[in-house]
Amino acid sequence: MRVVIDTNIIVSGYLGGSLEAIIVAWKSGKFTLVVSAAIVEEYLKVLKRPKFKIERAELDDFSALLLDKAEFVIPLEEINAIPADSTDNKFLEAAIAGKVSLIVSGDGHLLELKTFRDVSIITAREFVEKLKNE
Repeated sequence: MRVVIDTNIIVSGYLGGSLEAIIVAWKSGKFTLVVSAAIVEEYLKVLKRPKFKIERAELDDFSALLLDKAEFVIPLEEINAIPADSTDNKFLEAAIAGKVSLIVSGDGHLLELKTFRDVSIITAREFVEKLKNE
């Protein structure tokens, strides 16, 4: 299963709680995380925010994990399907370039779409359930 995951889900999963199951499933190879340079840049920018109190060593480990376990794609098409928050379009662009089946998000703008060019857009809770049933 090839998946693009929105930043809010990565951050929540990385900080622990119920969404940590998504990070654990990724690390164990239950799905392939597909990312672009723009997505990784956003992941790291948000994780570095002081309010999260994440140590530099943890960020370095996460960066290494991305290099080791994520599949990087270069979007070849600029998509403008979310005018209300154009920064969310990078997730759609990576999904199309990476030929993924799912985008997992907690963002209302992405979730409103439900699907985009045969890519389903689901919540983290739905994804955790899907992983349990795989």
